[in-house]
Amino acid sequence: MAETLLAAAALAKSFRNGVAALAGVDLAVMPGEFVGVLGPSGCGKSTLLRIFAGLIEPSTGRVERAASLVGRIGFVFQEPTLMPWATVADNVYLPLRLAGVTRTAAASRITAMLESLGLGEFAAAYPRQLSGGMRMRVSIARALVTEPALLLLDEPFAALDEITRFKLNEDLRALWRQLHCTIIFVTHSVFESVFLTNRILVMTKRPGRIAADLAVDLPEARDNALRLTERYADNCRTVSRRLAEAMA
Repeated sequence: MAETLLAAAALAKSFRNGVAALAGVDLAVMPGEFVGVLGPSGCGKSTLLRIFAGLIEPSTGRVERAASLVGRIGFVFQEPTLMPWATVADNVYLPLRLAGVTRTAAASRITAMLESLGLGEFAAAYPRQLSGGMRMRVSIARALVTEPALLLLDEPFAALDEITRFKLNEDLRALWRQLHCTIIFVTHSVFESVFLTNRILVMTKRPGRIAADLAVDLPEARDNALRLTERYADNCRTVSRRLAEAMA
C-alpha cells in the first residue's frame, strides 16, 4: 500500500471577519491521483487549497503531509501572477533561482518545460506579448519546473475562452500522465472536473465540507472527442446531480 500523500482530519477554517469557510473536512489523497475539488463559488475551495499548501493555517483540525512533500509543492493561482519585466524563461527560472540553482544548471530544465507546454519559441518574449492562455501556460511551467510531488491548481482556466480552456485541459491531463505527479484541481465547472480528473470531491455551500467523493469512470487517455461521448455525459450527469444535492 502506498503511503497517504496528504490527509485532512476535521479541518475547519474561520476568518477574523467571522466568515466560516470550512467545517469538518476529512479526506486523504494518494500519490499519483488527479483529484478535482468541485463546488459553488465561495464554498471554501481556494481556502482548502491554501491550507494544503501551507499558506494559511486551519482554525481547527489537522493536515498531515508525507515527508516526500517537503519543499515539493507547486501552486498555480487563478491569475498567472507573472513578473511583467521578466521574459518567459526568466519567469520560469524564478523558483529555481530562489532555490539556489544556477542559471546554467537550470537552462536545460527550463527549455524542456517550455517545449512541453508549447512555449519553446517564446522563451525571450514578455508576458504582455502573450495571450491569456499562453500566460497561464507559463505559470504552469513555472510550477512544474521544480518537479513538484504535488501540484495545486486554483481555477487556473476560469477566465479563459472555451476553446483555449479545452486545449489546456487536454495538455494538463497529458502532462499529468507524463510526469506522474499528484494534482489537486479546484474548479466550479462540472464538465472540466469530469474531463480532467480521476476523482471528484464535491463540496457543500459555505462553510464547505465534502458531501461526495466520486470516482470518474473514463479512460486514462482523453481528448476533445471524449466530450461528445455518452460515457462522458453520464459522468457529468452523475456529478451534476451530486453537486445539486450538496448545494441543497
